[in-house]
Amino acid sequence: MTNGPSTKNLFQTDLNIPLAAKLRPTSLAEVVGQDHLLGVNKPIAQIISKQAPISMILWGPPGTGKTTIAELIAKESNSKVVRISAVTDGVKEIRAAIATAKENLSVGMNTLVFVDEVHRFNKSQQDAFLPHIEAGLIQFIGATTENPAFSLNNALLSRARVFILKKLTEQTLLQLIEKGTDALDHVEVITDAAKNALVRLSDGDARRLLTQLEMAAQLDEEGRIDAQQISDSSGVSLPLLDKDGDLFYDTLSAFHKSVRGSSVDGALYYFAKLIASGCEATVIARRLLAIASEDIGNADPRALSVCLTAWDVFHRVGAAEGERAIAQAVVYCALAPKSNAVYMALKAATRAAQENPDSEVPNHLRNAPTKLAESMLHGKDYRYAHNEEFAYAAGEEYLPVGVRGDFYHPSDRGMEKQLAAKVAFLKQLDDQYRQEK
Repeated sequence: MTNGPSTKNLFQTDLNIPLAAKLRPTSLAEVVGQDHLLGVNKPIAQIISKQAPISMILWGPPGTGKTTIAELIAKESNSKVVRISAVTDGVKEIRAAIATAKENLSVGMNTLVFVDEVHRFNKSQQDAFLPHIEAGLIQFIGATTENPAFSLNNALLSRARVFILKKLTEQTLLQLIEKGTDALDHVEVITDAAKNALVRLSDGDARRLLTQLEMAAQLDEEGRIDAQQISDSSGVSLPLLDKDGDLFYDTLSAFHKSVRGSSVDGALYYFAKLIASGCEATVIARRLLAIASEDIGNADPRALSVCLTAWDVFHRVGAAEGERAIAQAVVYCALAPKSNAVYMALKAATRAAQENPDSEVPNHLRNAPTKLAESMLHGKDYRYAHNEEFAYAAGEEYLPVGVRGDFYHPSDRGMEKQLAAKVAFLKQLDDQYRQEK
């Protein structure tokens, strides 16, 4: 019999353990994210540190740490864990779990029953746990991606505290990428563009992020992962825009100029390209706010509010729906009347301030909070605008001596057309006042 290649490691399970499973935290100190629950003195951190387990429902998106939290609670409370999947298991497995809990109790061990996708159990299956939770035989932890108020029985909810897990933040996902890269021995470098793509593709899901990272690493032959490998391994075509590179800034510039030029198609195209490349939607939201003041201004002051609201929606509902809200703001700004009059006025006023650094505030505009200030004639002859016709002190001087104004020249577009009429009317009042003087 000839000697063939060694098969010693062919069936060693540790070689086939997914990266996400290898990096599953074994202590609270190893967990990243969910600080509102796991941070110092936060609810679940206290439960773990005090070894005072309670029955609970963990509600949150996939890959946010529900199973990890259950495992940590079980470990710290020295409980045996019985895992049930509501997708594949039923009454038989529930009965077996209760039987196991009774055996554990007979030898002085507590039992934690972890039910994944608990919302998939029907009413009678959920009810099967109630007497055993009530009697303290088991600690029940249910994990669900669905709103418990709609998917779980009131009786079960009354016996379990609900904790809400959030999608993982970009900062947390970047930390996980570093951990994952360190765990992949042959990977030495991962580019910023690749990190951005991973964050984008994961949508706040740690398991998806680490799985995608591991798949990309399989294509790596030089110890380096770039955005092309992320694109190839995911099957998703990603525009390869390095956030620190010229192409990224050129694309952002094209987006800005498309909005300024009132091209809805151009604005939406570059918005979509930036998002698909892994650019954070908040980068575009910030640029929109700049556009709303620089290129739209008082031609449509509502643009600022629309952009701020879209940004707020993004943070409240997450990327999928939030990006749509930002797209709505993109369309609004592209079609809004345009004016850079405020932008130009500020530049002119800034220039005037720089050219007259020592100009003094006119006496009649100064405050007079003390007798000394009054003796120096501060505030003397000031005209209170509300007491004047049209609430306007015609002919009053507000600029320092030697500083020439006329900074703001409103356009004839949008609301600025009305502002231009107001400016002209006030100028007419000034001229009339001076002629009468």
